[in-house]
Parts: sequence; structure tokens; C-alpha cells
Amino acid sequence: MEEEVSFILDSTKESMEGSISHLEKALVKIRAGKASPVMLSTVMIEYYGSVTPLSQVSNINTPDARTISVQPWEKNILPDIETAIMNSNLGFNPMNNGEMIIINVPPLTEERRIQLVKQAKSEAEDAKVSIRSARQEANKDLKALEISEDRQKNAEVDIQELTDTYSNKVDSILEVKETEIMKV
Repeated sequence: MEEEVSFILDSTKESMEGSISHLEKALVKIRAGKASPVMLSTVMIEYYGSVTPLSQVSNINTPDARTISVQPWEKNILPDIETAIMNSNLGFNPMNNGEMIIINVPPLTEERRIQLVKQAKSEAEDAKVSIRSARQEANKDLKALEISEDRQKNAEVDIQELTDTYSNKVDSILEVKETEIMKV
């Protein structure tokens, strides 16, 4: 029985780690004023008949804090890259100079910063819901085990402590992202 309880705790912790990891990936995509190659991570391009991430057909660099350059390995796909970036709803206006695509990342307006903070808060809330869901699942699994009431209460306390720890992690990750977004 002890190993089953231990297994439930471990799998709950793993699930909560997954929620944190997902949150961090989601927040990386939320732009915070500074140019980053990650901003184009969702852009896909039609390449020899298959849909391919932009990063697999080009080099993406940030020569400075306000510019992203996309240098394709084959110049003939420049127009396709330009179209894919415009259609990606990232709010970028790519410029094609015949050699590469250059994107000037506009500074964020106060209104846009507030929207991005709301988006970040929404992602954080999703992570917390996922964490609470993992707690709920773990408590359900515990009830299915035939263990003493004391052992079950102790395990539930352990699960609640995990939940609190990971919820606090979400809060601190969100706080850092908010500060990053609101910094002018």
C-alpha cells in the first residue's frame, strides 16, 4: 500500500510539473517588447508539399532588441515566408529585401501591454486549474485505495502541500512575466 501512495504522490507531482512547463512555454510566446526568435515559433510554411515550422527552413536571428531577421536557406521561398508571417496574426509587417525577411518589432502601447498581461493571467489560471485537477485526481485515487484513515489524511495533506507549492510557483512565474511586459 505504501508504494501505491508514493506512486500517486509522484504522478501528481509529475502532472503539476507538466502544468508549470506548459505555462512557461505559453508565456514565452507572449511578447514583452523585446524581439526574440521565439516570437515566430508558431509560424508554419508550406515547404515541398508539407507544412513545416519556419525555424526548420531558415535562420531566425535578432540583430538588435527591435528587429528579427529571417534568412531562408532557399531564396525562392521568401514570398511564402513573408505571407506566412503576415497571416500568423502576430501583428508584424515583414519586409522582403530579396535576401532575407526583416521584421521591425514595434514598441508595445500601454493598451497592448494590458492585453498581454490579461493573456498571461489567463495562461496562469489555466495552469492553476490543471494543478487543481491533478490534486482532485490524486485524492480520488487515494480514496480508491484501502488504507487507514490516518494514512489517507496524511497523504491528502501531502497532496495539498504539493498543490500549494505549485500554485505559488505559477504566481511567481506570472509576476515575473507581468513585470517584463509592463516594463517600458
